[in-house]
Amino acid sequence: MWHFAVSVFLVELYGNSLLLTAVYGLVVAGSVLLLGAIIGDWVDKNSRLKVAQTSLVVQNVSVILCGVILMVIFLFKTQLLTLYHGWLLTMCYILVITIANIANLASTATAITIQRDWIVVVAGEDRSKLADMNATIRRIDQLTNILAPMAVGQIMTFGSPMIGCGFISGWNLMSMCVEYLLLWKVYQKTPSLALKSSKVEESELKQLNAKKESDTKPAEGVQLIVEKEVAEPQLEKEVGCATRIAEPFITFRDGWVAYYNQPVFLAGMGLAFLYMTVLGFDCITTGYAYTQGLSGSVLSLLMGASAVTGILGTVAFTWLRRRCGLVRTGLVSGAAQFACLTLCAISVFMPGSPLDLTVSPFADISARLFESEPLPTIASPGDKSEVAFATGMPTLLNGSAPGNGDPEMSPEPVPLISVSLLFAGVIAARVGLWSFDLTVTQLLQENVMESERGIINGVQNSMNYLLDLLHFIMVILAPNPEAFGLLVLISVSFVAMGHIMYFRFAQKALGTQLFACCTPDPKAVSDSSPPANTSTV
Repeated sequence: MWHFAVSVFLVELYGNSLLLTAVYGLVVAGSVLLLGAIIGDWVDKNSRLKVAQTSLVVQNVSVILCGVILMVIFLFKTQLLTLYHGWLLTMCYILVITIANIANLASTATAITIQRDWIVVVAGEDRSKLADMNATIRRIDQLTNILAPMAVGQIMTFGSPMIGCGFISGWNLMSMCVEYLLLWKVYQKTPSLALKSSKVEESELKQLNAKKESDTKPAEGVQLIVEKEVAEPQLEKEVGCATRIAEPFITFRDGWVAYYNQPVFLAGMGLAFLYMTVLGFDCITTGYAYTQGLSGSVLSLLMGASAVTGILGTVAFTWLRRRCGLVRTGLVSGAAQFACLTLCAISVFMPGSPLDLTVSPFADISARLFESEPLPTIASPGDKSEVAFATGMPTLLNGSAPGNGDPEMSPEPVPLISVSLLFAGVIAARVGLWSFDLTVTQLLQENVMESERGIINGVQNSMNYLLDLLHFIMVILAPNPEAFGLLVLISVSFVAMGHIMYFRFAQKALGTQLFACCTPDPKAVSDSSPPANTSTV
């Protein structure tokens, strides 16, 4: 709910420009990029219940605070503009983005511990059960993506943004209590969640299996480990300050090195490249659609439709996995996604597209940052048809005439071909996208040892946000709608590169059996998986 609403709120605050939404996305992506490994390491080093409860509370409290602050801004924006030459309003923007970023970091920790760790423990050694549970969780996510945006969109359309902020704050307060109780019940009903393997134990077992040493040498190794554990507190006392200062940097380095050495590295990179795109229902695409005249109600319905296709993607994942195996499922899903995104590339050149190569992509950013234009104000609903965009182009509210009244600037039949193809491609591509996402998720779950699940998945999130960061930088540099078509073409190119990386991974994993579609994978990528067939429920 908050993920959908925050983009619309920021566009409303900054006068139908994508600049503020892009800055928010840039901050979020940069934070996860720098702190992903550290967050994952924190997940690994603490008890599962403590991590889940702490991240849940921090996330929801941060969203509640953001909602309250946004209500104040919407209510007193005119007065805030006049105080200290608008600097007080700018500080409010910074405060909102900062708290929303904290909420996103907490959400990252929650996703790592629940979707990458808890679910693996609950499923045990049954990989088919793990696949079904992954798909079920994703279906729940998609259902909430249907209901939550529809509720918020209708409230904001027929009410006001301020009412929407209040509704989200109250909803998060109630949902936090319910989620807290549900986590506690799951933890109580699954005793294995209370047990967590240490990194020392797993690395020791790995060394014993690899070197195949005699019975006496492992005993000596155990003794050395015990002695080391006794001696470590003394070292911490001597160099405790230096160790604490260097620890985050060491964790960051070790996490990325461990991620690079994983057998599923290329698959993870392929998934990360899919984040270098504006072709998703994030704050950029929803903000762009909002500037093109689509209301919050229409956007919520489109997001609901994308959630439906996402659910179809989870169904396709489970079916393809049983028929073709896990690795081949990623190949089929990637091909389906890319085929659908070609519609988006075609939409760039269709009637109604705002693409205009004669307008500099950097016109909007240079005008706002270097020409000291005043901050825009919120237009009233009655004036929407008369307000021009910050880029200087006439408003493209479908069915409304431009504000200057020039008949040459208002086409008789408003062309909807471009917008229709764009969202048709984005929505249809969700089937392949979510099936591919589930494939890579399960590959990480099956092939990363328990003591490293947090840090490896934290680095994976960092990789995802690194590419996400690049796409927000693109939008910050070219935020005007005329340049959006170029961003679409770049996005399709990066999606293609991501699936090429996954194809290389699949080629290494399956070899000559890559295209034997109706046979299961001959061997799991993980060396620690049992040789017996564990795919029966």
